[in-house]
Amino acid sequence: MIILPRLYAIVDSGFFPSSAATAEAARELASAGCTLIQFRNKSASALVMLEEARELRQNFHKSQNPHPLSAKSPETSVGHPSVRFIMNDRADLCLAAEFDGVHVGQDDLSPEAVRTIIGPGRWLGVSTHNPEQLREADLTSADYLAIGPVFATSSKKKPDPVVGLEGVRRARDLTLKPLVAIGGITRTNAASVIEAGADAVAVISDLVKDPGKRAEEFFRILR
Repeated sequence: MIILPRLYAIVDSGFFPSSAATAEAARELASAGCTLIQFRNKSASALVMLEEARELRQNFHKSQNPHPLSAKSPETSVGHPSVRFIMNDRADLCLAAEFDGVHVGQDDLSPEAVRTIIGPGRWLGVSTHNPEQLREADLTSADYLAIGPVFATSSKKKPDPVVGLEGVRRARDLTLKPLVAIGGITRTNAASVIEAGADAVAVISDLVKDPGKRAEEFFRILR
């Protein structure tokens, strides 16, 4: 079973003025200690997404890890030695950009279809929004499950209903897989989400301004 860091940073290109700014945000997050970073672009073409993903990774050196990528390994075989890069939605772009895993939602390819594409080594995460979806995802080869939105969020145009802290507690009771809470999580409420049973908090909006400084504040809160 994989071990998740407390902070799961999501870099959404829609919050930044350019691909260079998106890449710089990822660099600042990694410098602050983030070891798991997801790249997300919900509006661009596949070609643009791939170009942005590759630019994002240009600030990171190839790992010297000689071993094949393993879902249980604390190191990556691509990207920065201490950072795993996760592609949102697209298994094909995960491979093309040499990312370390992919995260899919309920409307994307099924987890097992994604696993067939990315193989056994890369990480696979699945978003869920209610107990039924979580139970179903728990039976798949997903390495971790996400539950949310925990709180109201502005990062999606049509978000699913808020599950609240009780939704996190219930999700914790339904799976032994690592659990990521997402949706409206800030430095103010992050500790309560971990206390409710999440292994990690996924954060988008509250890391946009001064990413490195904000990440350091999250780490102090989530000790």
